[in-house]
Amino acid sequence: MEKEPSLDRLLVGRVERALEGALARATAPGCPPRLAQALREAVLSGGSRVRPQLCLLTAIACGDAHPALAESAACALELLHCASLVHDDLPCFDDADTRRGRPSIHRAFGQPLAVLVGDALIVAAFETLARAAVEAPIRAGQLAALLARAAGTTRGLVAGQAWESEPAPDLDRCHRAKTGALFEAATAMGALAGGGDPALWRPLGECLGRAYQAADDLRDLTGDAVALGKPIGRDAALGRPNLGRALGLDGARARLGDLLDAAAAAIPGGTAPLVRAWVDRLAGKLTSALARAA
Repeated sequence: MEKEPSLDRLLVGRVERALEGALARATAPGCPPRLAQALREAVLSGGSRVRPQLCLLTAIACGDAHPALAESAACALELLHCASLVHDDLPCFDDADTRRGRPSIHRAFGQPLAVLVGDALIVAAFETLARAAVEAPIRAGQLAALLARAAGTTRGLVAGQAWESEPAPDLDRCHRAKTGALFEAATAMGALAGGGDPALWRPLGECLGRAYQAADDLRDLTGDAVALGKPIGRDAALGRPNLGRALGLDGARARLGDLLDAAAAAIPGGTAPLVRAWVDRLAGKLTSALARAA
């Protein structure tokens, strides 16, 4: 297996250390033992850490003005993402038995505890940013607002999940909220922590998020459940919007290519070598996985 580039290993290492710290606080003495076990399982059972990597990478590209603040932002993003996965797997949503090749949290610990795990991770995400306020209180407050928007009811995770409950869901708005919001937040929060302009970086995050969701829709239609570590065919079974069913497989693959091209074009000038290499690696992983599944 090809080794990850050194930059990717460095970014993931920073993320993992920050997550361990956040979980140490969340599972400190007083936390019920099974809740503590479930929290660690939900966060540390795997995952590509794409969103927090993107956040840290953007901060570096913008000058890395506040490294500790950037790590807190990246950690908060991943905690929120993990919370969304726990809730997304619940019987009232996707009813998924597995996640990352392991039993989903509600299968391993029961539905009541799974709901609480998701809630606790959301709390931990905002606590992580609150603790970072000591270094840069104004920026930390702005980061919390960006994260809240990414989780919220108009363009965030809650909106994305709610669109799937509408009788005639808007596929594009669903994708922008369900997946694009956290990617957009990753670049905006990274830019803010690094000393750059979040507005310049939002388009990159949005395009990458929509591309990631397009690839996920295709994997749900053509992927292998064992390789993916989660069930496939859930969109069709639950009547959920899916890009592949809306455009056909060829049309969805073309849309994925267009979004990846748009992401590359959205990289702000002056940072191209560092960021472009990472974006190219992510694009390669998305497209190669789909090629194997075809």
